[in-house]
Amino acid sequence: MSTDFLLSKDNLDTYLAELSKQFRKLYRKEAKAEIILIGGASVLINYNFRDSSTDADAIIQADASMKEAISFVRDKYNLPNGWLNEDFKNTKSYSDKLRGVSVPYRTFSNVVHIRTIAAEYLIAMKLMSGRQYKFDLSDIIGILWEHEKTGKPIERATIDKAFTELYGQQPIPDISKQLLDDAFNSKDYENIYAKVHKAEKQTNEMLLNFRQDYPNVLNEDNINDIIEQAKRKRK
Repeated sequence: MSTDFLLSKDNLDTYLAELSKQFRKLYRKEAKAEIILIGGASVLINYNFRDSSTDADAIIQADASMKEAISFVRDKYNLPNGWLNEDFKNTKSYSDKLRGVSVPYRTFSNVVHIRTIAAEYLIAMKLMSGRQYKFDLSDIIGILWEHEKTGKPIERATIDKAFTELYGQQPIPDISKQLLDDAFNSKDYENIYAKVHKAEKQTNEMLLNFRQDYPNVLNEDNINDIIEQAKRKRK
């Protein structure tokens, strides 16, 4: 995925509209499809604290023509491969219960129904993922912060229930649980968000430099150890 490519709420809607239009052309029967946006794309369309994402993670339920439509939009707008993808299904944050907790967003061309993930379940997914370099942690705080500002705070019990519904008796990863504890103890969402977001950006930059210095070394099994080593060096 190109680091120069960024999705915003506005261009994401443009791409989804074009995708739906092309899908309808390709699949001339009763063209119906459902795309559930999750992750950063779901944050984009629901909240204001985040203005971009590097791709759109999704659950796609459609005829095979959808793949061709996705490629058409990629070529028309010079987007990278994977601008809309289902790769997250291979990650620990995926749950087969996500479709059941999705909510409507928009319908394009009267054929492609776009859905997103309700707030507490989106937080649960970010808790399970807990990546220190992908804005998972700051997204959690950002969501809590916006709901607090609008007078619709999300309770800790609501999040715990959502997490259990998606992941059963699996524990919340330690780094995510500590963040959540700190957030609910202080309720100082604005400052926590700024601090965590800054740390995530620094971590991401560190990993980019590490990849340049040590190509083909970084992987999912060692990434957290490398991050912790870098933190100790900074101290």
